[in-house]
Formats: sequence, C-alpha cells, structure tokens
Amino acid sequence: MNSIRIRLFLILLAATSVVWLSAFLWIQQSTRAEVERVLDARLAESGQMVSSLISDRRIDVARAPTAVPDLEVAGNSPVSGYSHRLSCQIWSLEGALVGRSGSAPADSLAGQDAGFSSNMVDGEEWRVYTVINEDLGVRVMVGDSHSVRDRLVRDVTTGLVLPALAILPLLAGLIWLSLRRGLLPLDRLAAGLSRRTADDLNPVAVGSLPREIRPVGTAINGLFGRVEAARNREKAFTSFAAHELKTPLAGIKTQAQVAMIAPDAATRTGALSRIQQGVDRTDRMVRQLLSLASVESTETGYETDVGIAGMVRDVVDDLGRLASAKGVTLEVSDSGSSQIITDPVLLMMALRNVIENAVAAAPDASKVEIEVRTSGDDSLSIMVMDRGQGIADADRAKITERFFRGAGASIGGSGLGLAIVETAVKRLGGRLEFAPRSDGGETVSIVLFRK
Repeated sequence: MNSIRIRLFLILLAATSVVWLSAFLWIQQSTRAEVERVLDARLAESGQMVSSLISDRRIDVARAPTAVPDLEVAGNSPVSGYSHRLSCQIWSLEGALVGRSGSAPADSLAGQDAGFSSNMVDGEEWRVYTVINEDLGVRVMVGDSHSVRDRLVRDVTTGLVLPALAILPLLAGLIWLSLRRGLLPLDRLAAGLSRRTADDLNPVAVGSLPREIRPVGTAINGLFGRVEAARNREKAFTSFAAHELKTPLAGIKTQAQVAMIAPDAATRTGALSRIQQGVDRTDRMVRQLLSLASVESTETGYETDVGIAGMVRDVVDDLGRLASAKGVTLEVSDSGSSQIITDPVLLMMALRNVIENAVAAAPDASKVEIEVRTSGDDSLSIMVMDRGQGIADADRAKITERFFRGAGASIGGSGLGLAIVETAVKRLGGRLEFAPRSDGGETVSIVLFRK
C-alpha cells in the first residue's frame, strides 16, 4: 500500500473502530450491572414487603404471593414489553408449599438460605431473593427469570448500537475529509515541484510549510543546492577540459601540416617530435580527466588492510621510466608499521598523482624522497619531497583547483593532479597538506587516520 492517505485513513478508522467497540462492550457490561442492581433491589423490596405484610397480619399467608407488585409500565412506553409479574412462593420451614403466585413454578425457586441466589428451575434460570420469617415459620421467595433480564439488557444495548452503527459511515467520511485537508500542503508542494523545469533549482519556501513538513522542504533545498553545485562543477569541468584539449590538438594539427610540407628531413623530424610531445600531453590530460571522474564517482565502501610502504613502492616502480627520463631518483623510506584500513583504489590514484607531480616539478638529475611516517595509533603520513621551485605563496590557496597552474608549473601540465589528490584524500577521510622545504622545494603530505 503506497498511499499515505489511505494508510492513515485505515489506521484511524481501525483505531476509531476499536475505541467504538470497547465503548460498546463497556456500556453493555455497565448496563447489565445497573439493570441487575435495580432488579435485585426490586426483588429484595418485594420479598421484604411480603414478609412484612404477613408479620403485620394485614394479609393472609395463603394470599400473600398475589401481593407481589407488577413491573407494569404505561402502554405508550418503549419498555412496555417488559411488563410481567414477579413470581412468589411461600414455604414453611418444614418444606411444605404454603402458597405461590400464578406465574411461579411448582418447584422451589431457591434453597434454604436467605438472601440472593440464582437457580435452575424447570430448565429456566431464576434470580431469587429469600426472606426467612422465624416468627411465622415461613420462607418467602421472590424471583424473576434471567431471560427477561437478558432481553432487557440486549434491547437497551441494541438501541445504543444501531445509532452508533449509523454514525460510523459519517465518521469515516469525516476522517477522510480531515486527512485530505491535512495533507493538502504536501499536495501543493508536490504540484509546485512537478511544474518546475529542470533548470529551476530555486529553494522551496520552507517558511510557508507546516512544521511537520518543513524538514522535507529543507531536505529538498539541500538537494537542490547539491545538484546545482554539481552541475556548476560539471559545466566548469567541461569548459576547462574543452579549452585545455583544444590547445594541444591545435598544436598537433599545425605540426602535422608542417611535417607534410617540410622541405627537409630535419624540419620533418622536429615537427614529428613536437607532435609526439603534444600527443603525450593530451594522453596525460585525458588520463587525469578520467581519474578525476572516477574519483568523484567512486563510493568509498571497499576497504581493506593496505600496506602503505608496499603500495608506494609499486607506484614508484610504475613511474620509474618517467623519472629516468629526467634523471630523477625516487627514494622510499618507511619509519615503521604502515598498515591501515582504507580504500586501495582511491589511495593509489592519490599517490600516483602526488609522486608524478613531484617528478615533473623536480629539476633534472635531482632526488624525490617519499617517506611513510606513523604517528602512534592515530594517523599515518605519506610525505613526498622534491627539490623544485615549490609553490608560490600567492598560489597556495588555489593550488588544488581544477586546471590551475601556478607560476612555476611545468610545461605540459594539466592542472588536474592535485585536484584529483584532494578529492581522493577527502573521500578517504584524510587531509592533504603542503609545506615549503627550508632548502628549497615542496613537501606534499597525505595524512590518513586509522579507524
């Protein structure tokens, strides 16, 4: 059942029905108890009256049973159907029947004890009140049938149930209308959102919503904000990527034309060399664009125990040819246990880009040092140190922005490496730090926290 309105309606209707049924049962029981109390009082009064009349000699013992009062009610009364005469028997204390009313059975209505009792006589249950008159040696029994009492209670409760049953459909309709009116703000919110275009990411007016729905509006506004930010990033990413790819492709095209019309082999060789450099730059940029897209779309969830020192050495081996081309030496040192629970894919991307940037920034025939350092049980740092020009103070605030290249950036760089690193490290729950070296160069540190 996907409809909140129908679900709430059924829940409220069921709750109302349970309350209604409980009230009916309570009324039935209380009505029965009250009727029993009133009729018992009448039985006791009648028994005491007959005993008193006999004691005062105002009525003959044989005629005493006929003096029991009726339950006569006016003919136009709705309970006139309950008119009947109480049954009365007078027995001697020795067990002989002295007299009885016309409606009384021939067998004794009750036992030997005084007071109230319920007995089966001729297959019918009777409620009896017994008075023992020791002075006259008689036992007065006044009773009425339980069937009459039950019919009275049943008819009273039926008279209450029928109007209540007639009210139930009206109550269900009122519940439904109340739910429709109560859920109107949600309907209006849904209608307003459905009328929006894909470009309309303006916030929803949360202040006009009921208090219970405001968290929904706030969550929608938060989603709109995130979608708009993601869309702006994508627009900027596409624009920058197109611009950055346009430059090397134009150069490749120009050099290809030069090679085609070159008058000599030296000119042709030079043009082909520059074409190769342009292809390498374009290839590196495409790889970094794919890496950035992969980092941004990867959900951190695959985590395992990673040996950082071993991973660093694997990356160094992969970049060995690039470092050798510049005569750069890659030196790895590990100060202790470097095991950590993390996502190996994201960490590998971050490490590769940091070390590749360091190699590109390092002077020819210099050294790039990679140190894995642990800080107790809390964190682990991977420090990559080069001897290049370092990062200018004016560029530090922008160094991790996409496509940003500082004043001392190497020729052919795309400005994406550190953006990839920062995105990956944030997803790993770590921190990226930059610090200038006192003897020249820069130290880039990836700080990871143990879980």
